[in-house]
Amino acid sequence: MKVCCYFPNKPFRYGSPSGDRTISEHLVDALVKKGHSWVEASSFRSRLFWLYPDRILTLPLETVAAIRRFLELRPDVWLTYHSYYKSPDLFGWWIGKLKKPDPAKYVIFQGMYSTGPKKKARFKAGYLINSLALMCADLVFSNNLMDLPGLKRIVPGSKLIYLPPGIFPEEFAFSEQARSEVRLRYGIKDGDRVVLSVCRFRPGVKYESMKFLFASLRFVRTPFKLLLIGTGPMYGHVERLAGNLEKVNEKSYVILLGQIARSELWRYYSAADLFAFPGIGESLGMVYLEAQACGLPVIALKGPGVAQVIRDGETGFLVNGRDPEKYARVIESLLEDENLRKLMGESAREFVARERNAHKHYARFVDILEGLVENDS
Repeated sequence: MKVCCYFPNKPFRYGSPSGDRTISEHLVDALVKKGHSWVEASSFRSRLFWLYPDRILTLPLETVAAIRRFLELRPDVWLTYHSYYKSPDLFGWWIGKLKKPDPAKYVIFQGMYSTGPKKKARFKAGYLINSLALMCADLVFSNNLMDLPGLKRIVPGSKLIYLPPGIFPEEFAFSEQARSEVRLRYGIKDGDRVVLSVCRFRPGVKYESMKFLFASLRFVRTPFKLLLIGTGPMYGHVERLAGNLEKVNEKSYVILLGQIARSELWRYYSAADLFAFPGIGESLGMVYLEAQACGLPVIALKGPGVAQVIRDGETGFLVNGRDPEKYARVIESLLEDENLRKLMGESAREFVARERNAHKHYARFVDILEGLVENDS
């Protein structure tokens, strides 16, 4: 099977590590492992391109290049990852029809649809293009239950498939050696209890989560060390939050680690005793799955996104409401109870391996694509 791919929101391996980049790499890996060939049709980033004249001017050349790559490969499938009103698929829904007499099957992975943007002039162009793409798709996959109600308004149920979010558990397996090495490097003693958090320090909900976390940690009475991984434009603000915490809570100690490559995160998950990230506004939160795969109980604020990746009361806790003291009591309860941490950590590891295992999900995804092509032939 030959597949032409397009990643309108973030081109393949674009920029710093992110959930989008990880999923696009996993999709391609799944195709290659089954012996299928692929090519990236275009690296044109469609995100709000209509607002930037210089990018509009480059679009004709990008379109010609995408057509050329498509016709050279003559693929069986055009696969677009993550099309929505801010970053719509500009090409697949019509270029795929240029293959005569058998048009390429048009598939969208992680499509999204909402009617709200059509009311705003800034987003109307993207809304219309994305609507056309979704209506033309032979199949639309979604890995987020929150997106399904919107998609059902424009995509027939027979063309809509839900695949749960997942990771490769072995990439985040616990290591006793890594635990010892990281704790030794940062002066963490055997009896010290460690809270880990991972976040990109960006304005908006990410920074709101950081502010809430530090507000909560002020009330934690059990001695702890916080390992904090992340970087971004709000780094200086997070540094100040860390400094203020140590002033008001003498039982706390914060270690800012900066950016750590995703391939190295398992070492730091291994060094921790629990994972805490409020996850305000999170649509999913892959870091929760990573932490659980390493056997860490996780603590987040309750929301429809994070509820898809955490089993409340089994693999961690989802805390109702934005009450810092309440969140602190949950952190404190896990810091104090080693047996509960171990019990939840083991349940977390089993949950990811059984129900959020990307190997299973992507294998099913490729099987469905193969069936789509075979049925057509």
